[in-house]
This record gives sequence, structure tokens and C-alpha cells, in this order.
Amino acid sequence: MEFLMDPSIWAGLLTLVVLEIVLGIDNLVFIAILADKLPPKQRDKARLIGLSLALVMRLGLLSLISWMVTLTKPLFSVWDFTFSGRDLIMLFGGVFLLFKATTELHERLENREHDSGHGKGYASFWVVVVQIVILDAVFSLDAVITAVGMVNHLPVMMAAVVIAMAMMLLASKPLTRFVNQHPTVVVLCLSFLLMIGLSLVAEGFGFHIPKGYLYAAIGFSIIIEFFNQIARRNFIRNQSHLPLRARTADAILRLMGGRQRQTNPQIEADSQAQVPVPEGAFAEEERYMINGVLTLASRSLRSIMTPRGDISWVDANLSVDQIRQQLLSSPHSLFPVCRGELDEVIGIVRAKEMLVALEEGTDVAAIASATPAIVVPETLDPIKLLAVLRRARGSFVIVTNEFGVVQGLVTPLDVLEAIAGEFPDADETPEIITDGDGWLVKGTTDLHALQHTLGLNSLVNDDEDIATVAGLVISAKGQIPQPGEVLEIAPLHITVVEANDYRVDLVRVVKEQVDHDEEE
Repeated sequence: MEFLMDPSIWAGLLTLVVLEIVLGIDNLVFIAILADKLPPKQRDKARLIGLSLALVMRLGLLSLISWMVTLTKPLFSVWDFTFSGRDLIMLFGGVFLLFKATTELHERLENREHDSGHGKGYASFWVVVVQIVILDAVFSLDAVITAVGMVNHLPVMMAAVVIAMAMMLLASKPLTRFVNQHPTVVVLCLSFLLMIGLSLVAEGFGFHIPKGYLYAAIGFSIIIEFFNQIARRNFIRNQSHLPLRARTADAILRLMGGRQRQTNPQIEADSQAQVPVPEGAFAEEERYMINGVLTLASRSLRSIMTPRGDISWVDANLSVDQIRQQLLSSPHSLFPVCRGELDEVIGIVRAKEMLVALEEGTDVAAIASATPAIVVPETLDPIKLLAVLRRARGSFVIVTNEFGVVQGLVTPLDVLEAIAGEFPDADETPEIITDGDGWLVKGTTDLHALQHTLGLNSLVNDDEDIATVAGLVISAKGQIPQPGEVLEIAPLHITVVEANDYRVDLVRVVKEQVDHDEEE
């Protein structure tokens, strides 16, 4: 009992437990890395066997303290170096650590992954166990020598070893899970093993490296990695605030070098660093179509629909000759039939059916009422619009605002143009025309199309309800500009070519050349 009441015994026990845990952490991490090479069902077994063997080996070495003392006696000399049994073990263990840590680090850097199917790619169970035994022998010798040098009582040494190994057994599974989930931690631990292996080789040749230097370097690296993990966790948390579909779309757009969502600059930079942009991976047409598909859900119907001013409609109150002349002079095959004004839609009729009805003297309004128009609000999600267009069976849908005023119409062709680019009708001119060092752009041009043509990623702002070039110009000016007015919307130089008191019809856009030296 006097033995247990000695405060120095308890102080030595506590100190030795802490040191044994510190010395065993590297052993435990390397066991976790080796166990990860096994099939999932065998990993826990290998980890428990490895730590149990380490405990037995350390207790066995402690019971042979007299033999341990003889390990420091010189055995032979080579040139100016004298080797003892301890030196040989340190030298062999250091070389083993350098070899294994280098091969494991090479495998991690080469990004080789184990095949999860049919057990292919996994290491043999007993091969891993043998490596763990050799590793335990190296680390156990260092731990036992440390214990012998600090405490004089054998029971205290054994108790400290048992307590330390029990704590490592409890922490082994969470630590293994953490290491496997964080690749940078694995690389850091392998770097530690390289440093420890180098120190063991140096000690084997008689060059003593103070352990304090090693642990100071390891502690500093752990602090830096701790900050790195905090930064990564915050990045993932901030990214998780975006919908999964938006995050997936942004990742694919980065692969294509396309538009990125406006986010925090630091998060954007970290994300770009993780997903490099391959040059020439997609052709221009492919990039345009994939960009159109991925951004379709974030667009509004106003950016897709044919606007009210461009709708060709038939007034049921007109004479038969007037209606016939309108149908024959238009390239469209479908027409909304209205009574007096566009907001009074009766129905949707095909031009061919309407011409036949006119020849037979049938009332146009009666034919139109048989096929009523499908009306959707302008706030409808474009993805949900696709289901509505399927119900329209080749026809189109009318888009109205909250007051029931017709804003435009959407056809399947409009959706295709939003994805693949413009398909002008026979009576239309392209919306974007190259003009010397700039472009002539219609006011009704979709901002997404202009942004892609100019190779920009800053024109479309999801937080603003602007769908067309005219809307962008009016928003920048604060009112409808007059012809000849010039606006600077970096990096664009926009000159208003045609406009009236109600709308902007045509502008000329010049993209400023960015000086790369100034950027740097």
C-alpha cells in the first residue's frame, strides 16, 4: 500500500501514460492505413490484432528489461560507426518505415483506389498482419526504452502500457474512420512516418535527434491541418446552402469553362482549384447546349417565350379575305384566334384547318373555340413547363401575368432555342449579327444567348428580373434611352441604334479588350 500512496509513482504513471499514447499515435495511424487496404469486413479484426500484438510485445519486452539493457552494448563496428542491437533494430525499423511510408504516399498521390467488387485490389490479410507486427516491433522498442528511462518500477511501466493501449483500442475505430474520410490527414500522417523513419535511421547510425524537435514539427503541422479542416468544413457548409441541382450544374459548367453562379470569391476559388477546367474538352456547340440544359431551370419564362409584340394572331372579327391574306403571308402554322384584341383568346387553330374552314364558309371563332388555348402564369418554372407542353401535343401555351394580360407564348421550338440557340423563322433576321468589331443585337435578345456569344459570365444575375438586352439597357439607364445614347456596362460598350418612347429595338455592342497585364 505504501507503494500506491507515493505521489511520485502516480506522477510517473500519468506522465508515462501520456508519453506512451503520444508514441503510439503514429503506430495506430499506420495500422489504420494498412487496415484500409483490406476488405471492409476484415479491417476491424486486423486493427484489433495489430494493437493486441503491440500490447503483448511491449509487455514482453518490459519483462525482459535485463535483456533490453544489453541491447545498448556495442556488437560490431563499420568504419567510424559502432552498432548495438538497439541500433540495428532502429536502423531496420527506420528503413522499413521509410519504404512503407514512401510506397503508401506514392499510392495516395497516384490516386489508386481499391476495387470494391469481388475483392479485387485488396491486400492479403496475413500480409497486412505481418507488416503490422514488424511495425509494432519498431514502435514498441522505442516505447519500452522510453518507459525504462522514466520509471524505475516495472509494475508502473506495465500499468502505463496497458492503460495507453486500452485508450488507443477505444479510439482506434473513430480515428480510423476520421483518417479514411480525410485524404489530407492520411498524407500528413505518412509524412510524419517518413520523418520518424528518417530519425530512426539517424539514431541507428549514432546521430541522436531530440524527440522535442520531431514532436514540435508534428504539433505545428497538426495545427495547420486543423485550420485546413475548419476551412474545408466551412466551405462544404456554405456550398450545402445551394440546392443540389444548382451545385451539380455549377460543377459541370466549371468543367466546361462556362458560367458560374455568383458566390463568395474565396469559395469560388477553392471550388475552381478542386475542379480544373480541361481545355478543348467540349466543342462550342456542345458547350452551348449543355449550358442551356443546365441553366434552363434557373431561367424565367420571360427569357424563353416569344414576347407579345412578336406574336402573329388572327382577329376573328376581320373579313374572310383579310384572314386568308394574313395566313398566306405568314410562315407560321399555328395561330391564336382572338376577338378584337390579343387578350381575348378564343383558341388555337392550325393555318391549314383555318384555310379549309374559310373555303367552306365556316365561322373562324367556332373552329377556334373547339381547341381552347392552354394558359400558364409567367412565374411557372421552365422545368414544369415541359410537362404542360407535352399536354399541348405540338401546340403552344399562352403566358399571362397576374392580371390576365397576355405576355407572350411558348412553343417547343422556344425551349429548343433556349438550349441549342436561335432558329430564325423565314420572316425573321438573326437576333445577334456580327458587325465589324462588335455585334448588332435586337432588344428582345435573351441575355443568356448574348452572354454565351460574347464569352462572358456576368450579364445574367439570378437576383434581378431582367431577361432581355432591352431590359439590361433600360435598367442601366434608369429609363428608356434615346437613339445614339451610349452606355458602359463593363466590359461592354453599348450604343442604342433604334428605340422609341416604348421600347429599345436595336443596340450595337462592343466588348472591351481586357489587358492581361493590368489583370495581373
